[in-house]
Amino acid sequence: MKEFFKKGQVVLFQGDSITDCGRDRNDIYSLSVGYPGVVAKMYDLLFPGNGVTFVNKGISGNRVKDLIERYDEDFKAVKPDFISILIGINDTWRRYDRFDPTSTEEFEKTYTDLLEKIKVDLPNCKIMILEPFVLNSLPDRESWREDLDPKIKVVRNLAKKYADYYIPLDGIFAKIEVEQYCCKQLAEDGVHPTPLGHGIIANEYLKALCD
Repeated sequence: MKEFFKKGQVVLFQGDSITDCGRDRNDIYSLSVGYPGVVAKMYDLLFPGNGVTFVNKGISGNRVKDLIERYDEDFKAVKPDFISILIGINDTWRRYDRFDPTSTEEFEKTYTDLLEKIKVDLPNCKIMILEPFVLNSLPDRESWREDLDPKIKVVRNLAKKYADYYIPLDGIFAKIEVEQYCCKQLAEDGVHPTPLGHGIIANEYLKALCD
């Protein structure tokens, strides 16, 4: 693997509970035991003394509209050189558990607005987009496809326009579930990854950058 980030650069992880994963929100350097923490540890092991600052600003329960609302404080003020964004599953989930849907059109507009802001305010910042996913670990998860699949299509189209790197997590997890592991081994509730699931995300993240 080749070293990707330069000394002094800031790498920002953004998203919902999958990114948050129990981080200490009072400590800007708390990365969590999820994929952000794994990425940072793996990168530090591969490239000791790299001088890169990793920051996790994911917040559990967030939808894409929440990322817009906290943009100034949790995106712009961090001044990242690289941003990864994993968002979207709650835009689907809230339709089913709280009867509070986010239409595909609203999702697309808000996500577009977020990416446009990043491009304007942080023109030199590289962007990685990770697509939302769901696994059929519980009986009702398959029914979410009606809502989630159009949003995944939106994310893929936005990635073509705005992203420097794209990780098709829904497809990656589907392939792994067919070939290697059952759904519950990857995400017991179909949404929140197990340590194995987080390790897979971290591995794909680093592969995208360093291969």
